[in-house]
Amino acid sequence: MQCVLLAAGYATRLYPLTENMPKALLKLGDKTILEMVTDKIDEVSDVENIYIVTNEKFYKQFEKWCESYKGPKKVKVIDDHTTSNDNRLGAIGDLKYVIDTENINDEILVMASDNIFDFSLCDFVDMYRSKNADMICAHTIENKEDLHSMGVVELDGDGKVTSFEEKPKQPKSDLGVPPFYLYKRDTLPLIDKYLKEGNNPDAPGHFIPWLIGKNDVYAYVFDAVRIDIGTQESYYDACERQKNGTLFNN
Repeated sequence: MQCVLLAAGYATRLYPLTENMPKALLKLGDKTILEMVTDKIDEVSDVENIYIVTNEKFYKQFEKWCESYKGPKKVKVIDDHTTSNDNRLGAIGDLKYVIDTENINDEILVMASDNIFDFSLCDFVDMYRSKNADMICAHTIENKEDLHSMGVVELDGDGKVTSFEEKPKQPKSDLGVPPFYLYKRDTLPLIDKYLKEGNNPDAPGHFIPWLIGKNDVYAYVFDAVRIDIGTQESYYDACERQKNGTLFNN
């Protein structure tokens, strides 16, 4: 199993904090956001390599971070050679770029690099193994307004995805989908097919409603705190919670 961390965005909503610093390398206490994410990945014995895909602007900063990484995985930073929001590849485009440039022919754990969380990725992988199918994660969103800005999923009694909408105006459930995905090796060619059909290359969730028309996709539903560092407000709130020792308290 390979892991691809998506870190090629420009995080303009966090300016000026991220004008010269990638969002994933902002600190929460004495750790970077990225380190909190890789600590979770390090627990998954199945994962061999971590590929961090970023842009030309922040490539060297991620390379420098890699020098301090002390975990058990092999980590490689991939430069997608984009320089701004105007020419970015998008999350799915970046995933395809890594698959192609690194000649990946393996199952892939795909994750955003700016979401911190308090559940075990090992449990996610265990369910993936038991279902032998592509997997997403889902959790109940308490603030219903938040459902308008994320993927929202419906499941059957076995956890199989029956519908998925990205940023719905009228959500069909209260199950939000964070950017954590597990794709089988056989699914990788479908990413290429999806893009060649002219579909949206940006948010990783756009691929899922297309995929459920081709493959069975299941959801691992977790009951734990997940924080998306997407705005200055969410970052400063996470900093305060970390300082108070309440980062993952409900």
